[in-house]
Amino acid sequence: MFFFFISVFLGFFLVSFLFSFFSHYSHRNKSNSLSSFVHGPPSYPIIGCLISFYRNRHRLLDWYTHLLSKSATQTIVISRLGARRTVITANPSNVEFILKTNFHNFPKGKPFTEILGDLLGCGIFNVDGELWSEQRKIASHGFSKRSLKDFIIKTLEEEVQKRLIPLLESASNTNQVLDLQDVLKRLTFDSVCKVSLGTDPCCLDLSQPPPPLVQAFDSASAISAMRATALVFLIWKLKRALNIGSEKSLKEAIKLVHESVLEIIRNKKKNINTIQDDEDLLTRLLLTGYDEVFVRDLVISFIMAGRDTTSAAMTWLFWLISKHPDVEEMIEKEVKQVLEVEEGVKLMKPFDYKGLKEMNFLKACLCESMRLYPPVAWDSKHAAKDDMLPDGTAVKRGDRVTYFPYGMGRMEELWGKDCREFRPDRWFDEPVGDQSRVGTMKQVSPFTFPVFQAGPRVCLGKEMAHIQMKYVVASIVSRFRIKPVCENQPVFVPLLTAHMAGGFKVRVYKKSETDT
Repeated sequence: MFFFFISVFLGFFLVSFLFSFFSHYSHRNKSNSLSSFVHGPPSYPIIGCLISFYRNRHRLLDWYTHLLSKSATQTIVISRLGARRTVITANPSNVEFILKTNFHNFPKGKPFTEILGDLLGCGIFNVDGELWSEQRKIASHGFSKRSLKDFIIKTLEEEVQKRLIPLLESASNTNQVLDLQDVLKRLTFDSVCKVSLGTDPCCLDLSQPPPPLVQAFDSASAISAMRATALVFLIWKLKRALNIGSEKSLKEAIKLVHESVLEIIRNKKKNINTIQDDEDLLTRLLLTGYDEVFVRDLVISFIMAGRDTTSAAMTWLFWLISKHPDVEEMIEKEVKQVLEVEEGVKLMKPFDYKGLKEMNFLKACLCESMRLYPPVAWDSKHAAKDDMLPDGTAVKRGDRVTYFPYGMGRMEELWGKDCREFRPDRWFDEPVGDQSRVGTMKQVSPFTFPVFQAGPRVCLGKEMAHIQMKYVVASIVSRFRIKPVCENQPVFVPLLTAHMAGGFKVRVYKKSETDT
């Protein structure tokens, strides 16, 4: 049956292509007269831009960025056989309209929830309306200032001071090559499990393989992301219906994720009467009386977001500062200033909330890294009804509307001709120079820099993410120098959250007391 469907599809595709091929050449002169006004991909009757999409399927980020840079409005429309009409924009006015001004007309939509529904179920990142609003209210209690301070003391100090730093010291002593991306993902998985589940998976023990739950998360995330960029959606839907290939692997991975989280939930419920407080999200949910599936879906969404986004951002920052020693030196100076450490004294004092908040240059480095390599390269909504974007682009009911942080970070109109350069001082009104204490960062619209979304769905964990990343980066930079094993430009892979292809292999060197 599967091969019958494939044969029918290929036959239809061939007929469409031949029709389009001759149609294109018979109207070549007409097309050429319009070429100066059209900056989207070549498009043909019936199949749309399917040919161009296929040719560029392995470099969609850069292809879209190129097309957007040629568009007068930084917006393009992609129409191809087998997929919904898609509006892609890097225009901040459009982004504000989608995420805030006309928020209710641009929900996630059924097409999005269909792609991620098997994995995320009815979790907060995969729902709209009242269900989303209810979950957001529940989750918001975990991001108060008190919660952030507790997170620093009870989670970050344990993970960084007692696990990460000794691990890096051991690697330095033995000249061991580490995959820093893997190390950071292990660290953030430990942290988010403590905050969300109240459990400690102890992933930073490199002598042990990652827990099956981690491997299942990785597999499920990767295959779910492949659905979104599939050449023709019909293919993955057929594979799911027939339970073959990647869809079979996805089903197995999701089963493991769901069963593992449910087991943790049930164990927590057995001991709920002995718990002294409700510090973690899971305990709060169970004390409120929500059913297991609702709790499972919400917790899975938080684990996925809290683990992969911050580890990705830190991985790319460490690669960037390895290429910019002057920036690394500025981070060190700022850390010393905040901790009031004298020259020649090792930095062993743990950071506190106030000190981390004062690290503006480090925050600028993180923002600059995420501008170039956003943890979420693109995000899509689906129009509930016909609409018109501020730049005049017509949107039809059911269209996928995608705002594109990766491309926005590479638009000269937004960031200047040096938009592809790593320049943390662009986040300040005055050049930073070599001063040890920098001023307040300038205000940049979240619709120009939407790496944490914006509007009603702005990321609840934004502040916690910055605190965690500052703590980890400052702790490492103040003690160690990170040297990539390979000098080549790493490959940016945009799955549900982006990562560095093949990992980030490094050697770790202790800084001498005089360096510190």
